[in-house]
Amino acid sequence: MDTPLTIQVRNLKKYFGRTKAVDDISFSFESGHVFGFVGPNGAGKTTTLRVMATLEEPTAGDILMDGVSVREDPEEARRIVGFVPDTLPSHSDMSVHEYLDFFGRAYGLHGKALRQAVGNVEEFTGLTEMQEKLLKSLSKGMKQRVSLARSLVHDPAVLIMDEPAAGLDPRARVEFRELVLALAGLGKAILVSSHILTELTEIIDGVVIIECGKLLRTGSIEEVLSKEAEKRSVAIRSLGEQEDLKHTLLQMPGIEDVRESGTELHVDITGPEEMSCTVLSDLVQRGHNILEFKQLQTDLEDVFMRVTTGKLQ
Repeated sequence: MDTPLTIQVRNLKKYFGRTKAVDDISFSFESGHVFGFVGPNGAGKTTTLRVMATLEEPTAGDILMDGVSVREDPEEARRIVGFVPDTLPSHSDMSVHEYLDFFGRAYGLHGKALRQAVGNVEEFTGLTEMQEKLLKSLSKGMKQRVSLARSLVHDPAVLIMDEPAAGLDPRARVEFRELVLALAGLGKAILVSSHILTELTEIIDGVVIIECGKLLRTGSIEEVLSKEAEKRSVAIRSLGEQEDLKHTLLQMPGIEDVRESGTELHVDITGPEEMSCTVLSDLVQRGHNILEFKQLQTDLEDVFMRVTTGKLQ
């Protein structure tokens, strides 16, 4: 069995003047796995991805792609990594095939090797019938396919994706998700930044959560979710005013957080399991007409809401 390729982000810092866009974060992931990279807007996700793709130089720290440093050997690192930005640049006079051919040549491919590489990525991403179409005429979903094909033309071992599903319709999101899983199955190490946490959970093995440039959580999905399992979440729905119920809950012991979710309140309860029974009993005794009281399974969205504050840098 081949030794897995490892990507290590070590004490990475990236400052823009006094702004600490990325402030001493460390995490790692391996080939054959998809890691989610999540955080509020302005958390430092895109900056981190751009440093990983060698488009920005780190202020301090380093990133090792299978032992290759992005600081000391960026040229070699570029051969290992493929980057899918959140938008595809518009070239009004360039076709899909010309665009991919250009990037293949930029990576040093020529002749038969170039034709084969471009043909392979066009087939894999479903672009074979779109070769002669101009980039400016493509839909958002097709542009994302072209962006993915461009990142794959040199067959990189690592794939970095910045909001690849943003703006896609439901069918395009499903198709793109299947492509990502197929790439992981081929042994690629993949890091995906996304705000669509429910869909992200379906394809990732692990997650990195940052806010204000700082690392909040990292690890496999099982590790991150189990760490939060000590805090039970329940959904409560009552006949009375939601604001009154929320006020009562926030005054009760063992209540860590209360969030509105449509007609329900999602409540984080700490302490032993019996604490949930105590909360329900107390609410009834205080005159609240409880229609529904159910325990929620912790998911990535719950963890995200618990560990982040929404604060901007």
